[in-house]
Amino acid sequence: MAGVLSSYKLLHSSHDNNLLTNSNSCSYRSPVGNAKRRSLICFSSKKGKPGFFDVILDYIEGGPKLRKWYGAPDLYAEDGSTMEEADKSSEEDEVKDAVFVTDGDSEIGQTIILSLIIKRIRVKALVKDKRAAMESFGTYVESITGDPKDSSFLKKSLRGVRAIICPNEGFLSKVESLKGVQHVVILSQLSVYRASSGVQAIMNSNARNLAEQDESMVVSSGIPYTIVRTGVLTNDRGGKPGFSFEKGCTTNGSLSKEDAAFICIEALDVVPEKELVFEVVNGEENVLNWKDQFEKLKEQA
Repeated sequence: MAGVLSSYKLLHSSHDNNLLTNSNSCSYRSPVGNAKRRSLICFSSKKGKPGFFDVILDYIEGGPKLRKWYGAPDLYAEDGSTMEEADKSSEEDEVKDAVFVTDGDSEIGQTIILSLIIKRIRVKALVKDKRAAMESFGTYVESITGDPKDSSFLKKSLRGVRAIICPNEGFLSKVESLKGVQHVVILSQLSVYRASSGVQAIMNSNARNLAEQDESMVVSSGIPYTIVRTGVLTNDRGGKPGFSFEKGCTTNGSLSKEDAAFICIEALDVVPEKELVFEVVNGEENVLNWKDQFEKLKEQA
């Protein structure tokens, strides 16, 4: 273990006190760190052996007995082989405690996933490359590959899911029903798409259409939803500047991807009765309590 710890160190970020970094192969700055620059930690365990991510979390949190805090199953069965998640409970008896992240291959999607893992929230993620996701997250995430337009696939994917985070447009416009989901959080750049002109407008036309369809679908679903409308998303480090929630701020403002992911995570804990839609960019306003901030935004809507 000493050899493993020599290449990892604990850091503190403005958003969370728990994060890891590999000084040799990753620039793993924070749980909402730049996913593009890190190759997402570690490599999946070979059969019967835990990966680096498993080992580190086990060590930091006191051992394999505490793995369940992260929503991960025990690594080994009695014969030492990797255990697969059982799926024997009926829909009526299932516990809805998972957060489903769409577009889990994207930079912000992966950042959100890492943050949820550290918060010990059970995670399900829609990905294009299941093997790559397994190598990145191991058993801490239930990675799912398939077509959301397939009703049977969607039903299985949303089993046990209490909330959905959509870090990119295009998922909701494909689904017919979100039955059982209690909250949907959408990270939207619709304001940016609508404000673009010329060649940029042409380039953004498809994304704009998908974003508009996503919002239309969630509005008609009757499920409580939060739409986080941002300015241009940047690779700047999150947590340093404050924020601005002024109406129209997204037209010319920007928001770091780290902060965008962080706000989506915070929004999970504040479920509106019906809807919460607000604009946000980096600015001068410091937010000390996000629950109070969301309540304030509800009153201003």
